[in-house]
Amino acid sequence: MRVFVTGATGFIGSAVVRDLLGAGHQVLGLARSDAAEAALKEAGAEAHRGDLNDTDGLRAAAAATDGVIHTGFNHDFSDMPGALRTELAALAALGDALAGSGRPLVVSSVTGLLTPGRLGVETDGPDPAAPGAHRGESERAALALAGRGVRVSAIRLPASVHGAGDHAFVPLLIALAREKGVAAHPGDGTNRWPAVHRLDAAVLFRKALEDAPAGAVLHAVAEEGVPLRDITAVIGRRLGLPVVSLAPEDAAGHFGWMGRFAVSDNPTSSTATRERYDWRPERPGLPADLDQEHYFRG
Repeated sequence: MRVFVTGATGFIGSAVVRDLLGAGHQVLGLARSDAAEAALKEAGAEAHRGDLNDTDGLRAAAAATDGVIHTGFNHDFSDMPGALRTELAALAALGDALAGSGRPLVVSSVTGLLTPGRLGVETDGPDPAAPGAHRGESERAALALAGRGVRVSAIRLPASVHGAGDHAFVPLLIALAREKGVAAHPGDGTNRWPAVHRLDAAVLFRKALEDAPAGAVLHAVAEEGVPLRDITAVIGRRLGLPVVSLAPEDAAGHFGWMGRFAVSDNPTSSTATRERYDWRPERPGLPADLDQEHYFRG
């Protein structure tokens, strides 16, 4: 299958490209720079120059392939309405290209759109009060493409998609600890973050491309919920810093914009996904992976 991949040189997308190529698929990856184009060619993929704002280019690339994996997203937390507009326009363009064809479109979503404090499952819908609620609208828009003859599925990714090259929430916690001289968690730190290694997540994207029916929701979750205090314990030990508990009123000042995610309790199940798609995560869990040098270089 010839597959168009957005976000193809990103942390998750590059792993997806590698897994697709290893399974015998051909890849056309979205590249917005010379460096990205070179990286794709070095990996054995083709490059399509453009970005998520180039809806005509997205439409043309999708039309020229057998299916699409959409991992690209503008993670600009300072302008989430703008990021959402870009995402909805990109989804509309991809949907236009695939409409009526029955070809697959696999989109990335997040477990953070689920109701906090209880175990989330694949059949749960987005909660408008959840920390990741901004992704709920785009997930709904994507899944609605099933009504236009697109074999669309959504993969919800957890708060921590980890591995070498991670630049998301866990590295931000490490940077904060270095800056402030303490590894901190809000309250008793029992709030839970689901997690998955990026290479295990990549396998699930491929399985969804090959086999997921229209309208399916999959959970790329290897660990249902790692207590935040377990994460900060590793950070504190590796950096030689004290681990402290912050009162709720102090958490916002310490974590800044990341505060709503730091306090999030987002336990998430992937039982149905594992059973339906024979998905078996094999890589190290988050605490073990975090305890490696690649998270603490520099």
